[in-house]
Amino acid sequence: MATAQYGPGRGRNISAQDDRGAEIYRLPPKEDMDLRKQAEGRLIGLRVNRYSWWVHWRECADYMLPRRYKWIITPNQMSRGSPINQHILDSTGSLAARNLAAGMMTGCTDPTKRWFRLRVGREDSTMTSPTSLWLSECERILNLIFQESNFYPAMAVLYFDLVIFGTGVMIIYEDYDNVIRCYNPCLGEFYLDNDQSFWPAVMYREFTLTIDQCVREFGIDAVSPSTARLYKEGGASLTRELVVAHGVEPNDDARKFGIPEHFKYREVYWEWMGTASPQGGASSPPGILRKRGFHEQPYLAVRWDLVSNDPYGRSPGMDALPDVKQLQLEVKRKGQGIDKQVNPPMVADIQLKNQPASLLPGGITYISGMVSQGRVGFAPVYQVNPNLSDMKEDLIEVRERIKETFYNNLFQTISQYETRSNVTAAEIDARRSESMVMLGPVLERLCFEGLKPAVERTFAIASRAGIFPPAPQEIRGKNIEIDFVSMLELAQDAAQMAGIERIMQMVGQLEGVRPEAIDVVDTDYGIMKASHLLNNDPKLIRSPAELQQIRQQRAQQQQAAQQAAAADQAQKLSQGAKNLSETDVGGGQNALQRMAGGLGG
Repeated sequence: MATAQYGPGRGRNISAQDDRGAEIYRLPPKEDMDLRKQAEGRLIGLRVNRYSWWVHWRECADYMLPRRYKWIITPNQMSRGSPINQHILDSTGSLAARNLAAGMMTGCTDPTKRWFRLRVGREDSTMTSPTSLWLSECERILNLIFQESNFYPAMAVLYFDLVIFGTGVMIIYEDYDNVIRCYNPCLGEFYLDNDQSFWPAVMYREFTLTIDQCVREFGIDAVSPSTARLYKEGGASLTRELVVAHGVEPNDDARKFGIPEHFKYREVYWEWMGTASPQGGASSPPGILRKRGFHEQPYLAVRWDLVSNDPYGRSPGMDALPDVKQLQLEVKRKGQGIDKQVNPPMVADIQLKNQPASLLPGGITYISGMVSQGRVGFAPVYQVNPNLSDMKEDLIEVRERIKETFYNNLFQTISQYETRSNVTAAEIDARRSESMVMLGPVLERLCFEGLKPAVERTFAIASRAGIFPPAPQEIRGKNIEIDFVSMLELAQDAAQMAGIERIMQMVGQLEGVRPEAIDVVDTDYGIMKASHLLNNDPKLIRSPAELQQIRQQRAQQQQAAQQAAAADQAQKLSQGAKNLSETDVGGGQNALQRMAGGLGG
């Protein structure tokens, strides 16, 4: 199940030592040096282009999701676990974003439901044919791969990034144990760029790996000499971190960089600016950690909303950021007002103690003349009486505005019916489908940029691994299309199914009065259409050929039964006639003659 890989571990390695003990290195091939030079130059350019987005993301992270953002990629940063949500006093923004992400997860890629369907031409996996049976088995295997791997947890992270930052990236690699393995680069790590079709065809990133992780991933022969030395030292050196750069882009100039042309995309890893050697300074010669090719794009980059040729998207989190900032400020001011009411700053006569002034809650400012004014002891500097009820009302308004910006009113369907006890499932489904209609443009982009590449990538990996059964001869060489089963489509199917049920029920009631009424309805098509709308297994419905064979056998059996009954009746009549002919009734006549004569008379 190895991916299409070319030259892992190619690059520098230790070849000899001279008499003085200095290490002599074999330089990497020129194609590797050219690839690294090209990749480093592009990464620097992408970093410049991303700067304004980078700053905006940081604000969104500060106020809503601080743990999914990296401001600077720095190795050996031991303070990364310290509290970083100092801007968040009210978590409404984070909770609203989480609700939207959870709603999209349930509405688009619900692990408990079938959310995609394979199709060849007009035949999909719900029909009755060898093609449908094969497509259904492929769907079952793909769903099993998604459930057994970390696909769904990675998609949940992707949705959270998408609703707050407007851009989410997920890398899908092959995995020996679970077929696929997904990775979510966080905001601040990755860079995107569009191709001529405005498709995010270029993805670069910087991230940190420990010395141990780097050597285990790429091999000791691929890493820089300083990294190899630290790995051989062992102990604490294994936990030191280094910055690794990673690039994926279309495989242009394939021969120049030594990657076969039949791969559509190429990937390269290298140590960014080398690793500090024990003697100090960077000691990494120009080379790469790994390069390889891919038949399809190995990552998916999803954007919430786009403007022109922007490689990064805009999000509800960006729209809600001013309201979230306002909420934090008002919550702070409300807390200060309550604190000054409960523990106000105080004043005291200068004769009591000579101390500097303080306006902090509970602080004391010493002034002269209080005794002469008949005031002794302590007294508040000023009376604080904020209108807390107005502040609470304004906070409620801001919170509701944030929730509405994150579409929470669309996804929290059940809670909107708390005052009613007679809510039907049809009403709830209709409200959910309405939610998906409101997010229609976003969902279309999500399917196009995210879900379709994810299914295609997984299908290709499983196909190359030989996991699928052999395809029927009639579909070999044809394109397999992917249809996504959204909540809106399920609601539409349910409405069609209800119409079929009503017409079948009406015909069944009329059949007892007018049997010819059943002739109006094509019951075979109705049953197959209902099974399709219910998304049933194609094995449930027999194919037209099997159905025709069964009906022919039944007709033959009925015809044979009728012939047997007719023959039995004829035999009974013949036996009766024989018995009558043998019965003497006198006068030289038998019973049969007497009956015949009587009939003739």
